[in-house]
Amino acid sequence: MLDVLIIGSGPAGLAAAVYAKRANLKVLVAEKIYCGTGQIAESNLVDNYLGFSGINGYELGEKFREHAISLGVEFKEGEAVRFEQEEGIWHVTFANGDAQESKTVIYAAGAEHRHLDIAGEKEFSGKGVSYCATCDGAFFRNKVCAVIGGGDTALDDALYLSDISSKVYLVHRRDAFRGSAKTVEKLKQKDNVEFVLSAVPSQITGTEKVQTLQLADGRSLDVDGVFIAAGMIPMTGKLQGVAELDAGGYVVADETGKTSAAGFFAAGDVRTKALRQVITAVSDGANAATSAEHYIRQQ
Repeated sequence: MLDVLIIGSGPAGLAAAVYAKRANLKVLVAEKIYCGTGQIAESNLVDNYLGFSGINGYELGEKFREHAISLGVEFKEGEAVRFEQEEGIWHVTFANGDAQESKTVIYAAGAEHRHLDIAGEKEFSGKGVSYCATCDGAFFRNKVCAVIGGGDTALDDALYLSDISSKVYLVHRRDAFRGSAKTVEKLKQKDNVEFVLSAVPSQITGTEKVQTLQLADGRSLDVDGVFIAAGMIPMTGKLQGVAELDAGGYVVADETGKTSAAGFFAAGDVRTKALRQVITAVSDGANAATSAEHYIRQQ
């Protein structure tokens, strides 16, 4: 019988594992990707995690994993597909038929960026294509960027980049935005922001790095960076009926990680919160593990 079963081995899951192990709890981390460390592994450069300025994302993820391993944390490769609670014990079934019992579950499976699926997007990811202005905006100081999207995230990204970049194109497939009208007004007052509306991106081109964003109507924008703000997809499809989810599919949980289900905690990008970064994921993991420890002691 486990004390804590952690789903996901990104920064949130690994931080939870470290804190749970240091609390002398019996811990297992389950991850569907072999030796996975979450989305951080896809980042060419992480420059906003305290103490590790300018580190490669894969390398930082490996450091997190090595820390957990050094404490004796055990790992299981497999995808959790069903969660059931009976008499206070969680029964988790994996895709290969394996089953695991645990007093608590910390769900840290993360979220995925919604892609445009256009030519060049994958090829230039990390080479000018980004899905996080807060993470990568500093690399485009005094450069030309395009933000693609029409919701609040896209508007906020464009506003953020307008204070860093020399020029920001805000590209949206419709002629009006879904996001905050107040933010739109702020953007209209920026001399270096240009709205490109009723425009559908068709291709991202360049040599070693991004150079142009091609539009379906034949227009071409010369840019150094393309920030795609098409939304996130939380990995919560298996949690329907298990814990409360919000309209976007995120697990409803505050900083303690507590959810609507007793003994079931959420941490990292998968939970409801404003800022989804490595540093907040690590914080979530620590909080969720501490909450799980308190829950077990109370039981």
